[in-house]
Amino acid sequence: MGNTVALVRLPNSKDEIRDSVSKVLDIIDYKNKNPVNSVAIKPNLCYYWKADTGYTTDPRVVAGVIDNVREIYGKDIPIRVVESDATAMRTKYAFTILGYRQLADEKNVELFNLSKDKIVEKEVEVNGRKIKFKVPCSLLETDLFINVPKLKIMRETYITCALKNIFGCIASPRKIDYHPYLHESIVGINKIIRPHITIVDGLVVLSRFPVRLNLIMGSVDPFSIDWIASQIMGYTPSKISFLRIAIKEKYGYTTNIRTVGESVDSLRNELPKNNNLLSKWSFKTQLKLLKLYSLITGDVIPPILE
Repeated sequence: MGNTVALVRLPNSKDEIRDSVSKVLDIIDYKNKNPVNSVAIKPNLCYYWKADTGYTTDPRVVAGVIDNVREIYGKDIPIRVVESDATAMRTKYAFTILGYRQLADEKNVELFNLSKDKIVEKEVEVNGRKIKFKVPCSLLETDLFINVPKLKIMRETYITCALKNIFGCIASPRKIDYHPYLHESIVGINKIIRPHITIVDGLVVLSRFPVRLNLIMGSVDPFSIDWIASQIMGYTPSKISFLRIAIKEKYGYTTNIRTVGESVDSLRNELPKNNNLLSKWSFKTQLKLLKLYSLITGDVIPPILE
C-alpha cells in the first residue's frame, strides 16, 4: 500500500476533519510495526499568513491528526508540533499568530522550534552535488514523524507539498542559501529525514488564487503524494524538476502509484489554471518593488520563495 494516495473530500468542520483523517489512514492501511513512544508533527507555517490564504497548514487539520494518533496509541502519548525558523519568520511568533499556541493548550501538546534542537550536520550527494544540511536530531529519533504540508503552488518549483515541507525541517534559518540548487536540496533533505505518514491539508488550496477544495490527502510515501498533487494542480509530474531528480536518485518510483477516493481529474477541474511563465515575470516585478520598499523603509520582505 506504500504507493496508495488517499483523496478524501469533507465539509469544513472540526469533527469532519478528524473523521476524514481517520478515513485516510484506513485507506492507506497505515500500520507502524514498532513501538511508538514519541510523535512529531510538522505543519507548513509560511511566514505569518493564516490558513485561509492557502499558504499555511490549518491547525484544525493538525488537531484531527492529533486526535487520531491518540486514538491509536493512547491519550498519554507525548506529541510535539514542530517547525523551524526561516529567513524572515520566527517560529515562536508564527505558533502564536497562526493559532498553534491555542491548539497546544487545547490538545495538551508541545510546540517545539527545530532551530533550537540539538543539531547534527549531514551530507548527501544529489545529482552529482554534495550538499550539507543542519538536521534536528529529534526528527531522526522520534518514533512517529507525521508530515502535514499545505497543497499550493510555488513559482520556483511549480508545486509545494510533501517533499518541500521537509525542506522546512532544515534547522538553519537561512534556507534561502539553498535556493541556487533548490531542487537538489529538496531531494537531499528528504533522503535524510523520512516521515512515516504524510497528511495533506487541501482545505484551502493556493492555486492562481486560494480555492476552497475541502480535500485531505494521505500516503506513507511523500513522493507519491507529490506526484498526484502536481496533477491536481494542473502540472505534468515528469516536468517538475525535483520529482525528476527524485526518480533519478531512486528516492521516488512512479510504478504502481494509485489513488483511492476522489477523482484527480475532478479535483483538477475545480482549480484555475496557473500561467507559470506569466507568474514568474509578474513575481520578478513584484520582488523588485518589494526590495525597493525594504530599502526605503527597512521593513522585512516576506519569505515568498521559502
